[in-house]
Amino acid sequence: MLNLQILGSGAATPTLTRGVTAQYLNFNERKILIDCGEGTQLQLRKFKVKFQRIQYIFISHLHGDHYLGLFGLLSSMHLLGRKTKIHIFAPPELEEIMDTQFRLTYVKLNFEIIFHSIKLKEKTLVFEDNSIEVFAFPLKHRIPCYGYLFKEKIKERGIIKEMIEEFDLKIPEIIQFKRGNDVTREDGTVLNHLEFTTHPPKPQSYAFCTDTKYIENLKEIVADVDILYHEATFKHDMLDRAKATFHTTAQQAATLAKNANVKQLILGHFSQRYGETTEIEEEAKATFENTKCVEDGDVFLVN
Repeated sequence: MLNLQILGSGAATPTLTRGVTAQYLNFNERKILIDCGEGTQLQLRKFKVKFQRIQYIFISHLHGDHYLGLFGLLSSMHLLGRKTKIHIFAPPELEEIMDTQFRLTYVKLNFEIIFHSIKLKEKTLVFEDNSIEVFAFPLKHRIPCYGYLFKEKIKERGIIKEMIEEFDLKIPEIIQFKRGNDVTREDGTVLNHLEFTTHPPKPQSYAFCTDTKYIENLKEIVADVDILYHEATFKHDMLDRAKATFHTTAQQAATLAKNANVKQLILGHFSQRYGETTEIEEEAKATFENTKCVEDGDVFLVN
C-alpha cells in the first residue's frame, strides 16, 4: 500500500492556511518523511501522524522552507523518549548544520541518526530493502536540489492453489514457480511456471519533484509512476518569474506529466500570491486532465 499525506503545500513561509513543504509517506509500512519545513511537527500532530514511528527522512535541499523544521522535530522525538535510530538522506552540508546546532545547544539525542549524503549528478539508487527502493535525482534549482523516486520491488508470482493438489506440488517446486522458474521433475517432465502461477500485481511508485526549473528529460525518470508530485509555484503567465527563481509553472508541470505518462499529477509549493488554486489547477488540467492542486491534509492512496 502507498499512502501519501500532504503536510505542507506552500512556498517560502508557513501561513495560517498552508504549511511549507513536508509530506508523510507510508509505503509498504515504511514510514517516511519527505522534506521538513518550519512547523512540520505541528502539522504531524494536526493530522494525527505518529511521528515517533518515522524511520526515514528525505530532504530535497537546504532552503529553509524544506528543512528548518527538522531540528524541532528531532528534539521533540528526543524529549518524548525516542530510542529507535532514524535515517536521514540529504545534501552533505545538512550533517554539518545539524552537528553545529546540537553541539552549540548542548543537546545529545537519545537515539542514533544515520546520515546518508546525497550528492549526485544522475539518477542513483540511495536506499533499498526487500520491499522498496528509492532513487535520488538532480533537479535544477539555485542550490543543489534533489527529487526522489519511490518504487516497489516486483513481487513474486501468485501460485494457483488448485494446481498444488492436482500436481502434488512440493514446497521447493512452489518456491521456484513463484520466482518465475520452470520445474523439471525426476522423470524429466517440465512444468511451465506460467501454467501454475498468476502475474504479480503491478509495482506501485511515487515521484517527488520539488523546487526546480522545468526539465524535459525528467520524463524518463518519472515515467509511468502512479503519482507524480511536482512543484507549481506560478501560473504560466509568470513564466519569466519562474525561470528567474528556478521554479516551474503549472502548465510546465502538466506537460511533464503528460509526456511521462504518469497516472496522476498533484501540484504544490504555491506562491503566496495565490489565495486559492482554482486557476492553477485549471491551467494544468488543460494539458493533463488528472491533476489536483493539493491542500494541507490531503491523502492520496494507491492500493
